[in-house]
Amino acid sequence: MGTRGPRRGPGPPDGGWGWAVLGACFVVTGFAYGFPKAVSVFFRALMRDFGAGYSDTAWVSSIMLAMLYGTGPVSSILVTRFGCRPVMLVGGLLASAGMVLASFATRLLELYLTAGVLTGLGLALNFQPSLIMLGLYFERRRPLANGLAAAGSPVFLSALSPLGQQLLEHFGWRGGFLLLGGLLLHCCACGAVMRPPPGPRPRRNSAGDAPGEVEADSVGLRLREAPSGGRTRRRLLDVTVCTDRAFAVYAVTKFLMALGLFVPAILLVNYAKDAGVPDSEAAFLLSIVGFVDIVARPACGALAGLARLRPHVAYLFSLALMANGLTDLSSARARTYGALVAFCVAFGLSYGMVGALQFEVLMAAVGAARFPSALGLVLLLEAVAVLIGPPSAGRLVDALKNYEIIFYLAGSEVALAGVFMAVATKCCLRRSQDATPSPGTKGGASDTEDAEAEVDSEPLPTSAEEPGGLEALAVPSPGTGPSEPEMEAEPGLDSESV
Repeated sequence: MGTRGPRRGPGPPDGGWGWAVLGACFVVTGFAYGFPKAVSVFFRALMRDFGAGYSDTAWVSSIMLAMLYGTGPVSSILVTRFGCRPVMLVGGLLASAGMVLASFATRLLELYLTAGVLTGLGLALNFQPSLIMLGLYFERRRPLANGLAAAGSPVFLSALSPLGQQLLEHFGWRGGFLLLGGLLLHCCACGAVMRPPPGPRPRRNSAGDAPGEVEADSVGLRLREAPSGGRTRRRLLDVTVCTDRAFAVYAVTKFLMALGLFVPAILLVNYAKDAGVPDSEAAFLLSIVGFVDIVARPACGALAGLARLRPHVAYLFSLALMANGLTDLSSARARTYGALVAFCVAFGLSYGMVGALQFEVLMAAVGAARFPSALGLVLLLEAVAVLIGPPSAGRLVDALKNYEIIFYLAGSEVALAGVFMAVATKCCLRRSQDATPSPGTKGGASDTEDAEAEVDSEPLPTSAEEPGGLEALAVPSPGTGPSEPEMEAEPGLDSESV
């Protein structure tokens, strides 16, 4: 299979049903990133009804984001164990149930547990599997696919923010939460779309028995438990990815970025209202960010897919971070509506670039095989930053009654992340590549080498497995020799990688 013609049989199709998967990923990404920010429209009503400060109310969005990121390893394990489709279906039900139960809350603690924990967990169980499945369907067009999927965030943000304002005015925050809970059931429909991509047939060991076979499922491959005399067992979460320099640099960058990236978007509506902007116009500011973001993400994804730029996607990502940080710093004194609109345009452009590139950089750095584990660990680290950033910003607002210092802090953190990414990539990663080349630490250049490895593997016998999606995850049977075709295409992967 896959030995005839230039195209690999079991490899990512780069189209076909992948476009339906891309559409579902678009919707899921929109809910995952847009929903926690759109909920901020209800904060003033919650503050009034519960007699709480802004920092206490902001914990609803912070907990939701923390669950989205912090449950990354759990989501990785569940996806590896059960597959993408069932995990996403359960996640959609949990997200909807959380908002429905939140509409009956009588205390802030109940909001934390329902809208924060339950809905955040449901969104997490949809978000990560959708990204994993997208990586299995696209390889050559992956930067463009990531950019188009990431565009779901601004599209939904620009729609959910005014929708939330209308629901608040007509039905109150309780009715709004109830209706938004029904809207989140669309995540279940997206989960049903996640059909497993075409993959290799199960392999049996030399004795012909099946306990060590590898079978295709919603994640790409799943390894059945090997017998006691077998060669190895696959781990559900590959923590060895932490030893990869490219992953370490990316993880530190994401932690610094998450401290300040989301703060301006979360505080923007209330900042504008305190500046005297009418409620409807203040809510429209988030829509402006969304409209610019809609154009920026697909455009940046297409730009990153160009042959000359794709090997340098890490530098493009660092440039986007620095632009976002400088936008916050230069707009800290914006008080008029015109100045706020200008800030939203610049912020939406840089924010869209960051959103389009962040997962492409990680995929290029660690490879498709280790991406599920790497994504889970990065999201866990990002959750810590999310729990520190927005709540601390809200507490400073309550204490200082001034948003200027918040924008300075947030901008400094994001700009520092961009500088660190560029310097570390130039000084550490490039130097190590010159000494000992390794596809696991080559950023965007690894895609080119994968393509070269695919060409080299064409004349191999038909019994050899060709790399594609997560095919490199397959653990060799006891009778397999040490020189495997998968290892030639993905030299940075070992037989225990997830």
